[in-house]
Amino acid sequence: MSLAALSVAALVLAIVLSCVTSMNIGVLGLALAWILGVYVGHMPVAAVINGFPTQLLLTLSGVTLLFSLAHTNGTLDRLAHHAVRSCRGNRGVLPIMFFLLAFGLASMGPGNIATTAIIAPMAMATASHVGIPLFLMAIMVGNGANAGSLSPFAPTGIIVSGIMGRIGLPGYEWHTFAYNFAAHATVAFGGYFLLGGLKLFGTKGEARAEGGTPTEGAIEGRHWVTLAVIASLIAGVMFFDVNIGMGAFAGSVLLVLLRCADDREAIKRMPWSVILMVCGVTVLIALLEKTSGIDLIVSWISRIATRASVTPEIAFVTGAVSVYSSTSGVVLPAFLPMVPRLTAQLGVNPHMLASAINVSGHLVDVSPLSTIGALCLASAPPGEETALFNKLLAWGLSMTVVGAIFCYVFFSGG
Repeated sequence: MSLAALSVAALVLAIVLSCVTSMNIGVLGLALAWILGVYVGHMPVAAVINGFPTQLLLTLSGVTLLFSLAHTNGTLDRLAHHAVRSCRGNRGVLPIMFFLLAFGLASMGPGNIATTAIIAPMAMATASHVGIPLFLMAIMVGNGANAGSLSPFAPTGIIVSGIMGRIGLPGYEWHTFAYNFAAHATVAFGGYFLLGGLKLFGTKGEARAEGGTPTEGAIEGRHWVTLAVIASLIAGVMFFDVNIGMGAFAGSVLLVLLRCADDREAIKRMPWSVILMVCGVTVLIALLEKTSGIDLIVSWISRIATRASVTPEIAFVTGAVSVYSSTSGVVLPAFLPMVPRLTAQLGVNPHMLASAINVSGHLVDVSPLSTIGALCLASAPPGEETALFNKLLAWGLSMTVVGAIFCYVFFSGG
């Protein structure tokens, strides 16, 4: 078997194990890249190590540290609490507010998983209290968080921007963000209307905070300082070309020096397993590129796909894998590098094909087998878990088809 075929087999092994085990696939990716590159491909160790995404590591670490500080000092929780109070118990408005709140927080920088961890307990408890269907609320929260996941300031958005830059598609961050938001807003509000959201309008309920909802309290000085630092970082990135990772580290230092947050607790809460997963898989993908493994995969896809069918086909496959595997850590780093070669062979627009992969990979993530859906499920009241699990699983699986159709309509033939 050729080295290219072996490297593809290693990637397939990593994806399969990410679906059926709890192993951190980044660690496996590093080990497989080292064994195949050095002992099978006879490459220098340095050539394998060169595939490690140092800039991505620094960017993810800086951004997640800053928003971990904002989480541990209560800033994000207080924002969420005050947003809920602004709805004054209107049951029809509450799911929409939670969608917008999840979208806004995820877009600011915490990302979809951290945002869902903050919002889901409050949203599901509120839904239980005021009589909003739990399935409806989970869809709105999950899709709201995912709608903001590809913001240029969010961890997954940073990952995607880095990959697209390496494959020759830079400067597309805001388009990617907008397409992903449009897809998730369409799906979320489609679910909202289908599941009776309009019937909730005009009815009131007392949304009492309990059981894991954010802490009440006024926004204090340390919270205002935290918000000012975050706003300054966003403005610096947008208007002054500030490096987001280095800017986030500088903002984190400022918050700690001003005693607005505890860096020790924040560092403990950073998603180190996700960061390691992304970096490790990226090293393995870099090896595939060196050994022509990506070319081999593309040649297989090209045999069964046409210019008209490749977009929905790859969208369906991406969604199906993402139901069971990490979207940001495994799926996107594995599929996005195929875009330049696929577009060269089939003549499709590379930006549109990349957008299809990004969108379809996220649309399925309200499944209970994904972290977003699991967080919503974990926040459900006792006795409701089984029914909600079945509904969320059916929803997530159906999104593989919905995502393929959406991508065919909006991203084909560009």
